Amino acid sequence: MGIGKGPTAKIWRDGTLVDWADATLHVMSHVVHYGSGVFEGVRCYETPEGGAVFRLRDHMRRLRDSAKIYRLPVRWSVDELVDATVETVAANGLSHCYIRPLVARTGEQMGIWAKDAPVETFIICWEWGTYLGHAAVEHGADVCVSSWRRAAPNTFPTLAKATGNYLNSQLTKAEARQDDYLEGIVLDAAGFVAEGSGENLFVVRDGTLFTSPLSSGILDGITRDSVLRIAADLGLTVKEMTMPREFLYLVDEAFFCGTAAELTPIRSIDRLPVGTGEPGPVFAQIHDRFMGIAKGRLPDVHGWLTPVPVIEPADSSR
Repeated sequence: MGIGKGPTAKIWRDGTLVDWADATLHVMSHVVHYGSGVFEGVRCYETPEGGAVFRLRDHMRRLRDSAKIYRLPVRWSVDELVDATVETVAANGLSHCYIRPLVARTGEQMGIWAKDAPVETFIICWEWGTYLGHAAVEHGADVCVSSWRRAAPNTFPTLAKATGNYLNSQLTKAEARQDDYLEGIVLDAAGFVAEGSGENLFVVRDGTLFTSPLSSGILDGITRDSVLRIAADLGLTVKEMTMPREFLYLVDEAFFCGTAAELTPIRSIDRLPVGTGEPGPVFAQIHDRFMGIAKGRLPDVHGWLTPVPVIEPADSSR
């Protein structure tokens, strides 16, 4: 689950493409000590027409929204960030990859109040496979309900995709893996179902899709929104509902969704089988439609794909 096949050639740093090895920060950077950064996870898929980035504009809008919540001034517009991402993917010669935009306070200033700390924007891309593994996508993941909770809404904002927020996710993931589960599900501050350590969560009972509301401390996931739109296209009933923990044990299907995890089914929760213990028909419908659009096999009816131009190599004969 690391950096796939290894580092790529170039990283975009505040308007300039720099070598991978040169995109470094000082150990005194504000983000290192205080977690003052926001980021995105984006995927570029290989389609019959070439590489295409999935919901790029939505990701860059959310990046700027996260920065606004945490009072990080971003000098780049959504359009400029979209163009920079396409430039970075093309410059690395990639037709499919994972993309990590990052806005962070850097510099060499100590102190929680970041009045004069510089803010830099980076765009990194590399080849990265399925986050939870191909076996989980095919057969389902074994997961647990974590002992860790999402923070209460008056502690720190979970609508922002902030670097510091993921300390909670690290604890959840580590606990799950140490107990031989692939992933953990966290509850919110009130004890209702929230999401996975790095994914949103959907469950199915009697043909109806259920997912937690934003008020349960979840990230407003772009893949989650894609699932909601695809479910509407398919005529499925969806309910955003606060769910007690025990509801998880009664569902017919369950699956995670997120940019890294894409759509991954869940076959057991706390050692109890979900439905038949295999990926279910509602998941299969949504997964096939989602991946079909992302990979250009189905019409992009929602305008979700941003094409990446192919950069022709220089003519060595000249």
